[in-house]
Amino acid sequence: MKVVIKRILFLVVILGIWQLVFTANIFEDIVFPSPIKVAGALYEGFSSGDLIKALGASFKHLFSGLSLAILFGTTIGVILGKSKQADETAGMYLIALQSIPSIVWVPLAIMLFGFSEFAVVFVVVLGGTFVMALNVRSAIHSVPPQLVRAARTMGTNGVPLFFRVEVPSSVPYFITGIRLAWAFSWRALMAGELLSNGPGLGYSLRYAQDYARMDQVIGIIIIIGVIGAIVDQIVFSKLEKNVMKRWGLLKT
Repeated sequence: MKVVIKRILFLVVILGIWQLVFTANIFEDIVFPSPIKVAGALYEGFSSGDLIKALGASFKHLFSGLSLAILFGTTIGVILGKSKQADETAGMYLIALQSIPSIVWVPLAIMLFGFSEFAVVFVVVLGGTFVMALNVRSAIHSVPPQLVRAARTMGTNGVPLFFRVEVPSSVPYFITGIRLAWAFSWRALMAGELLSNGPGLGYSLRYAQDYARMDQVIGIIIIIGVIGAIVDQIVFSKLEKNVMKRWGLLKT
């Protein structure tokens, strides 16, 4: 409860500073609207249904891309984690691909799929795949050798060893990978939608910018940040903590 109160007070302070800057006329109203005007733009967007439709389209793109990113990333990570040859050859390029910002993939996506929803999903997939692969590879490399040796002395080898020992030991790292894949995919989604023909939050953001509606721009930025924080805290953070606690990895 104390944490909630602190967060509310912090938000009140931020809103107060925002209002003071607006009142001081440091920036023109057209580029720095007041909190009340931004709140009005959000109310207008939700009441008209425009923001709801944009949210629905964005989550559709996200779920499609994130599902594929987890699938592809897990497959690549397992291959690199289990094959020394693959890790020594293709593994080094995985970090290079991960370091590429999502916005860089947008021109390639447009060239391949045009200004379509497939292009957006393509960017989301690339945004989450590589970070997922890195975490899965690290998960397999982090399996305690003594567990593997103990299983082998009891006659467990090959595929049974992978599913009975390595997979359960890798679950905490796998969950962390999903959490990071979600975060990277969410950012990639906004990058892809910014240069798409819609629908989606990113497209709505660009549309508002084209018409100099800074109240809508700031409102949509707030929505993007709030959704990212809520999903991470309510879903992935709790899931990760529960898994860490069950596996005895959570510090008390």
